[in-house]
Amino acid sequence: MASLSTVFVLTACPSDDTADAGDDEIGDTTGDTTGDTTGDDTDTGETGEPPELEAFGFVNGCYSVRSGDRWLTAGGGGTTYEFATDESGAARFFMRAADLGAYLFYDENGGYLVSDDGPLLRQTELQSDVLLIDDSYVSGAIWWPETAEADWDQIQLRNERNDLLLTESGLGAEGLPVTLVEAEGCTEHPELTLDASGTPTKTTFDDGDLYGIVDTHSHILSNFAFGGGSIFHGEAFHPLGVEHALPSCEFAHGPDGKYDFFGFAFDTAGAGDADLAALIPDLVAGELAEYNHNTDGYPEFTGWPNAPSRSTHQTQYWKWMERAWLGGLRLVVQHATTNSVICNFTAGEGIQQTRYDCDDMTAVDRIIDESYAMERYIDAQFGGPGEGFFRIVQSPAEARQVIEDGKMAVILGIETSDLFDCKLTPRPEDPVCDAEYVRNTLDDYYDRGIRAVFPVHKYDNAFGPGDGDRAFIELGNFLNSSHWSNFTTECPDEVTDGFDQGDIFFGGLNMPRDEFQSEAPLNLIDYVNEPVAIVSLYINELFGPPLEGQYCQNAVMTELGETLIEEMMLRGMILEVDHLPQWSYKRAFEILEENQYPAVGTHGRNFNGQIYALGGVAKSGLGRCRSGEPGSTLSNYLNRIDLIEQNGGYPAEGFGFDLNGFAGARGPRFGDGVCNTEQTDPVTYPFQSAAGDVEFTEPVIGNRALDFNFEGLVHIGLLPELIEDARNDATSEDDLDPLFRSAEGYIRMWELAEERGQALSGG
Repeated sequence: MASLSTVFVLTACPSDDTADAGDDEIGDTTGDTTGDTTGDDTDTGETGEPPELEAFGFVNGCYSVRSGDRWLTAGGGGTTYEFATDESGAARFFMRAADLGAYLFYDENGGYLVSDDGPLLRQTELQSDVLLIDDSYVSGAIWWPETAEADWDQIQLRNERNDLLLTESGLGAEGLPVTLVEAEGCTEHPELTLDASGTPTKTTFDDGDLYGIVDTHSHILSNFAFGGGSIFHGEAFHPLGVEHALPSCEFAHGPDGKYDFFGFAFDTAGAGDADLAALIPDLVAGELAEYNHNTDGYPEFTGWPNAPSRSTHQTQYWKWMERAWLGGLRLVVQHATTNSVICNFTAGEGIQQTRYDCDDMTAVDRIIDESYAMERYIDAQFGGPGEGFFRIVQSPAEARQVIEDGKMAVILGIETSDLFDCKLTPRPEDPVCDAEYVRNTLDDYYDRGIRAVFPVHKYDNAFGPGDGDRAFIELGNFLNSSHWSNFTTECPDEVTDGFDQGDIFFGGLNMPRDEFQSEAPLNLIDYVNEPVAIVSLYINELFGPPLEGQYCQNAVMTELGETLIEEMMLRGMILEVDHLPQWSYKRAFEILEENQYPAVGTHGRNFNGQIYALGGVAKSGLGRCRSGEPGSTLSNYLNRIDLIEQNGGYPAEGFGFDLNGFAGARGPRFGDGVCNTEQTDPVTYPFQSAAGDVEFTEPVIGNRALDFNFEGLVHIGLLPELIEDARNDATSEDDLDPLFRSAEGYIRMWELAEERGQALSGG
């Protein structure tokens, strides 16, 4: 008997001289293929446990399912499947990977092999956890091929939904041995096109430094934030494919997007002026009073994705990530982020649904898990473990190797307000956040692969005051902490930037206190159930006049916040400082300088170059409108490179797009009123990547053609167009070298952090 692995190789990758009819099958069955097992013996004479089937090579193949002399065939008027002897009627299945070793069986007429509770069904439309907003739902369309217990030369199919095996008429505890026979005439499973051809071959510069761009700040999986339901719409991947990853958002955002309150507030006013309090009448009514956005998803995509102007829709689907990788993106910092107040505000009013609770760390934990699931999913599409371009890394050495291998290294991080559930005003069920708890919890997340952490985000926590951003964030901090706002005009002269600067939006909420960690004067814990009712109790304060002036947070990081930073340094972790408000920011740099430890400023802060002097990195961007002088869109970027060099840093800096993070994106260069000067030289197709190893054609998503010139960076997959536009404006190809060295620069920072961590810990 040929070994199973040999038969599999012949089936998945037949050679030109394969002549035997059995070589295009998994298994070469003779006689009764459904023989019953007796003890440990099978009808093939094998004993013991069946060998594990490495079923990765089926991906995107075309197969029919045979059992003995019968073939799986559509029946019941096209609503069921059954085994029949007519080979000509056999269903031809395109095998689409749902996970590593798991598949959808998609027939030539668009039907799926499904078994929810028993019989073999043929369904042309599937339900999913996304469409049902039900985290417990498991699809019956996902099947795991494994070695058949009754005949090791064949396979059996295990159903994901109920862990039962395919039988002749449905599901059972004992599986029917079947053979997958290569076929022709399959219909490919729906998927977005890549609109690019080629393979990355340039991985280093001539001097040995890495070639590639870093995105220092990304939120690929924001669909699992905010309770994982419908507030942020669209998934980076889904086991059932693009139709479930990027469907219409009407079930989530309502007709015309009228349930998308936060998206409306943010998209019309921006982060600094978004004011949900002004929407209280609409919140009471349960929907916006006016049109918000088109809801069509795959395949029409009428109004989204649109990163420059649609904040609550996915912009980093995995195929778009793949296109960005082909254009030079080789390092991404994937931050788990969420916002419990945004979630509770809309879910608490019953306007939008969630799949689990709104707590920050619930979402963080899920996003970490789904990051690894995304890695597996992409591996599955590429043919097996380690084969995909998306590689999660846990050390700078591992990141270097991944990029040298021509793939994309992904670093995991956390950016959220209630970090480790350490709230400023804890609830009865919250942990006691002391130094021991912080050390143990940091170890737990380090073991899970977390390497980058923001000590604070938007709201105050036990580590220190939040970033002090204005408008909705002021209101959110009030609700999250049960404290009045805490702004002062006594701010550090050395710090000239930060989120906590300028006028106060809700002047009536500002009642500065002497002790940051004083007992909360209010009890707003019930806002999660009745947000509008609770907010309405303070309507007079909310409608108080703004306060004009240079205000900042009236507090510095706590002792526990300093402990967190010290513990991160001992572990060689990546310290994100840009959400620290002004007094905390100043104190953080005192600690960093004492320890000669690098930090990162992935929202663009660099403390007048001090971050570079310590070996850290920040982020930059490219200009949009050309002024008429060659190189005008690159001038600010190159000035930043000069600043880095003046401070002794490695002359490179990458992006920090913050996509899916309510940060907008680079808009178009062309269009009425977009630029003050006439724009020429649009991006045209086809064009070559900067490395010359990939060709890009016009990007299309479903039935919608994208126009970078008039739409801007619609999603991350238009990064190649952004680079091409800059190349066309550059005075020299060398102008973009610092950008393509930015992955090298980031990894050098990480290497220094690990080096200093070992020195500080005595290692």
